[in-house]
Amino acid sequence: MSQTDIFVIDYKLYGQAKSFVIRAKAMRNVDAWHWASCDAGVAPIPRPGRPPLKMISKEEAEKYGITDVTWRAS
Repeated sequence: MSQTDIFVIDYKLYGQAKSFVIRAKAMRNVDAWHWASCDAGVAPIPRPGRPPLKMISKEEAEKYGITDVTWRAS
């Protein structure tokens, strides 16, 4: 059985605080920025077990008003 952890991602969308919980095998800052973009509706949510069509970078996310992305293990 593979190890899967639960993470909490916090971010701001045009200054409004947002937060969500996600289950993933691993989390890095680049992943958190991408998942925040998915939650904000900027990037499509990938199908389970498949890589995303295009990873959204921090710079791209900031163009859509996403800022202050942080994550932590739940």
